[in-house]
Amino acid sequence: MLKLNLAEFTLDHFMQHYWQQKPVVIRQGFKQFQDLISPEDLAGLACEEEVYSGLVYKKRGKWQAETGPFESYDHLGKTGWSLIVQAVNHWSPEVAELVKPFAFIPKWRLDDVMISYSTPKGGVGPHIDLYDVFICQGSGRRQWRVGARGEHRQCAAHAALLHVDPFEAIIDVELLPGDILYIPPGFPHDGVSLETSMSFSVGFRGKSACDMLSGLADHVIDKELGSTLFSDPGRPIHKNQGQINASDFALIKAQLQSILDDDTLVADFAGSFLSKTKCALDLQPLDDTMDEADLLNTLKTQPLVRTGGLRCFYVDATVGEGACYVDGERHAFGLKAQAAAIALCDHDTVSHAQLRT
Repeated sequence: MLKLNLAEFTLDHFMQHYWQQKPVVIRQGFKQFQDLISPEDLAGLACEEEVYSGLVYKKRGKWQAETGPFESYDHLGKTGWSLIVQAVNHWSPEVAELVKPFAFIPKWRLDDVMISYSTPKGGVGPHIDLYDVFICQGSGRRQWRVGARGEHRQCAAHAALLHVDPFEAIIDVELLPGDILYIPPGFPHDGVSLETSMSFSVGFRGKSACDMLSGLADHVIDKELGSTLFSDPGRPIHKNQGQINASDFALIKAQLQSILDDDTLVADFAGSFLSKTKCALDLQPLDDTMDEADLLNTLKTQPLVRTGGLRCFYVDATVGEGACYVDGERHAFGLKAQAAAIALCDHDTVSHAQLRT
């Protein structure tokens, strides 16, 4: 089992002084770390339609990018290119284990585990990410430069590559197997492989207010909520036809605020919206259907194991109903099942005993 090793500070210190504030190198964050997937298996995933993958390299000095699936890499040569595969935790149980050491951050913030395989001199160029990332170095060595957060001009080095202008490094470090580089959003960075190497990036992403409001509007429309019309009986005579006056403006705000003040509505939206997966899951149909009795009997001898990448959450405002949200859908099991719903969301492996509590 992977265990995070923090020799120079505690988790509390990290959250208070580094999380979303400044980058830091964690030497030997994973002791004796070995690749969680082979390059051959990673390349095999990049052959699949359901898996998002990309190649980045230079041709005649210009950046190039391709999206998978890929059938061959023979045209790329032995140096100067990178294969990137996203959401590998959805397809590999071994890679999914990398998420567990970061359980001190709620899983609704988790994006995915992205893996980069790079030949010597390979990289994706200097860029800025809008998410927090823990870059865990696997086999090989990679040189990383990180600049300060600030006003950095970005430009399209390729239609699929947004790069940043040269920056002064505040971190310039060679990562060895087991080392971790944490980078918050907004810090320019550039990694170049010194030899054939693999990097495992655990990303955490926040939603913008725009995304949340757009999602809330979709939720309200889909559930046919918020249909009460604006009402203003007994209003005084209006003197200026073109004016939205202060009292009307207050009523408009109150009508919108009534949606946000409905804790159940917003809880159902948040649980459903945040539990949706952005990438495909490794789901296979059952060979034989199971009824409730068969399922319970099976759980007595083997636990229920969540497939990699499946998002399951509960919200304090509705968990009293035994409600939880799985891949965008609300499921309410009733008050007696509250503990079971919590166990289902809190644990990747759930036993028969936990579901009976």
